[in-house]
Amino acid sequence: MTKLIVQIPCFNEEATLPETLADIPRNIDGVDRVEILIIDDGSTDRTVEVARECGVDHIIRNKKNVGLARTFRNGLDACLHRGADIIVNTDGDNQYEGADIPLLIQPILDRRADIVVGDRRTDQVTHFSPMKKRLQNLGSFAVRNLSGLDIPDAVSGYRAISRDAALQLNIVSSFSYTIEMLIQAGKKHLTVTSVPIRTNPKTRESRLFKSIPKFIERSLTTMVRMYAMYQPLRVFFYIGLVLSLIGAAPILRFLYFYMIDQGDGHIQSLILGGMLLIIGVIAFLVGLVADLINFNRQLLEMTLERVRRMELQQKNVTDEAVGALPELDNAPQKSAIDGN
Repeated sequence: MTKLIVQIPCFNEEATLPETLADIPRNIDGVDRVEILIIDDGSTDRTVEVARECGVDHIIRNKKNVGLARTFRNGLDACLHRGADIIVNTDGDNQYEGADIPLLIQPILDRRADIVVGDRRTDQVTHFSPMKKRLQNLGSFAVRNLSGLDIPDAVSGYRAISRDAALQLNIVSSFSYTIEMLIQAGKKHLTVTSVPIRTNPKTRESRLFKSIPKFIERSLTTMVRMYAMYQPLRVFFYIGLVLSLIGAAPILRFLYFYMIDQGDGHIQSLILGGMLLIIGVIAFLVGLVADLINFNRQLLEMTLERVRRMELQQKNVTDEAVGALPELDNAPQKSAIDGN
């Protein structure tokens, strides 16, 4: 039996949530059961009440607003504990066409992919501003190079994830999961593909684009942090190499003047070059230590994945045992308690 759970992170989405839910198909070829899970990120409006009125299957709530990335991570854990074989993530603002879910999950059903990202073909989206289109293209280009994955719309939130892939993902960012998830998937050698999907007209302004400079800063920080986490030796090698080359220039300058008996007036070059060269060597050493820490992190992630699998297997065994218990009406229960 294949179960699909569509998770929807929500923050004050009472106006758009009904239409988003209505567009999600409940019958999909190759899937035995489709369920919907809402993750409320501390909404102050009627998002939860609207979700209940619309008949969603599961609702989990954050006590306060913790951000999109952490809400997404909480949703993955909740879907896994509810037995999801495939998890689809979509937005509560009805940006994505719900009818495209069958197309999105087909590569997973065919066992051709672990993760599928919906390609919005941003160049064709009329309500995207030229600046937003350029930023999307630039961000996707950077993520493709950092992750080694050929995904044209790397920041799309419309994506399908297999159960096995979800067990391996560990979202640690507090800003956005889209970039981090792809870099992780690439470094963990998961198979990621994309399919073209449709988008609906804009219903509200993006909450990640309140300030373009701030958005760029946080996106770049996430990219650098995630890449350095998985490739620390390479990152610090290049930092050390650049510092060493810069430091070598004034040292060579000093040696030149020293060879022609004019070194007395250029001792500052030797001091500056020596300092930069020492910092470069320190960067190399930091890279070696970070690389050893990276191997330790991989062991911890392997352990965490196994613990997750064991917990879910134990939960399945417990659920099956509870389901196998005979149903007793009130009278026999009373008699058993009374000992009669």
